[in-house]
Amino acid sequence: MIRLDRISKQNGKQILFIEASASLQRGEKIGLVGPNGAGKTTLFRMITGEEQPDEGQVATDRGVTIGYFSQDVGEMSGRSVVAEVMNGAGAVSAVAAELRSLETALADPDRADELDVLVARYGEVQARFEELDGYALEGRAQEVLAGLSFSPEMIEGDVGALSGGWKMRVALARILLMNPDAMLLDEPSNHLDLESLIWLEAFLRNYEGALLMTSHDREFMNRIVGKVVEIDGGTLTTYSGDYAFYEQQRALNETQQQAQFERQQAMLAKEIKFIERFKARASHAAQVQSRVKKLDKIERVEPPRRRQTVAFDFQPAPRSGDDVVSLKGVHKRYGSRSIYAGLDFSVRRKERWCVMGVNGAGKSTLLKLVTGATRPDDGTVALGSSVKLGYFAQHAMDLLDGERTIFQSLEEAFPQAGQGSLRALAGCFGFSGDDVEKRCRVLSGGEKARLVMARMLYDPPNFLVLDEPTNHLDMDTKAMLITALSRYEGTMLFVSHDRHFLAALSNRLLELTPEGIHQYGGGYTEYVARTGREAPGLRG
Repeated sequence: MIRLDRISKQNGKQILFIEASASLQRGEKIGLVGPNGAGKTTLFRMITGEEQPDEGQVATDRGVTIGYFSQDVGEMSGRSVVAEVMNGAGAVSAVAAELRSLETALADPDRADELDVLVARYGEVQARFEELDGYALEGRAQEVLAGLSFSPEMIEGDVGALSGGWKMRVALARILLMNPDAMLLDEPSNHLDLESLIWLEAFLRNYEGALLMTSHDREFMNRIVGKVVEIDGGTLTTYSGDYAFYEQQRALNETQQQAQFERQQAMLAKEIKFIERFKARASHAAQVQSRVKKLDKIERVEPPRRRQTVAFDFQPAPRSGDDVVSLKGVHKRYGSRSIYAGLDFSVRRKERWCVMGVNGAGKSTLLKLVTGATRPDDGTVALGSSVKLGYFAQHAMDLLDGERTIFQSLEEAFPQAGQGSLRALAGCFGFSGDDVEKRCRVLSGGEKARLVMARMLYDPPNFLVLDEPTNHLDMDTKAMLITALSRYEGTMLFVSHDRHFLAALSNRLLELTPEGIHQYGGGYTEYVARTGREAPGLRG
């Protein structure tokens, strides 16, 4: 269906692909993986024809339609959300536009002399519209938007009034509604809440076309793909299986390659030792010459290319009192909307609460109440004795000084720390070498999140409040964060849509529903086992 045949591509001094080959067949669902900057987005752009390979070719079968979702969604305004989605639905939206144009022409008295031609064309276009199931288009559009957590009011509202994250969902909805032969999805799981993520997972599993996607959400990837293509060192390597199988196979391949490398190195050392020992002896000249020729012909085994991952270890946090935070009789309203009416909730030392609820249930509001970022209308919020609070919120990334470099930002936060210590901290969070000289204004969302996290965790609080801490983080950084937080001795209260993060770190769960607030003594894994569902508002 789509073939990459011995492609080579270079961006400036960076070599992305060297004679790399892969293919996407009908019905296949493939996960595209590789370190940041390896060339995943460039690969998508070459498949769509937005970029060309320097060598080799990208071939697509005749008539194949491709839908491409990228993080760059462009401008949207002047239409309702549902109209914007329908307008981008591929061939059917073009046919719908012609149908509307013909209806206008038929109603125009100045074009009465063209009536026969217009009626004939209208019949042809209407037949094509029916063939494409066009009359069901608006219903399908509303269904997709509801699945992505749009309310009925938002669906009919102006798309231009939406935030960047919601516009991303509109762009994704357009591709899903288009139902092309092949979908290319670049990080579709970003900006989605857990309910939308689970809905999208089911949609993509049932999608009959070919799918090539990237995602930093391992659970999402695991449940959809049956094959993984890895970009690493300019090559494309295909693994048959889900993401978990890819990880196991990659680790096994590395172990085998390392063993082969070490065996060959031992053999080479032995041969070189013999040559060095006997090269001056005439009696051994033939043997020495034979072994020199043998060494020249041996194809060298390369050691495996290991991705650099640096572990982050918390300094011990000071001990807090047993009662960390207590909310009593808390009321909170926004305008006419009541979020909490008489909320009682408390967190004790070493508890790790994850907060779950549908959009608008009050998850972020609870975190803001606990941290003092917002005040209750009534009731009390009290931190316990010796509590040192650390709060990671999405807006914290906007507070970074854009003119400071990464290193200056860390120095500002920790003026007493040595340069070596701060460089080690930066390295743990993925900023190595010259990266620390980047100015904050040029950082990606993921880089800003890592910097804010580094500033918060270097001198650790004993109570961490985290609002979607894994947004924008790649899989390696996410894995490092989970490992570090699993060893953290303090107390946690957090919101996340990442099921791996939820399962690995929670030991308590607070569920916010329209019917009431429920507390569970176990973590996320126990919640799923007990309720039979992965998120509030979903059927088991």
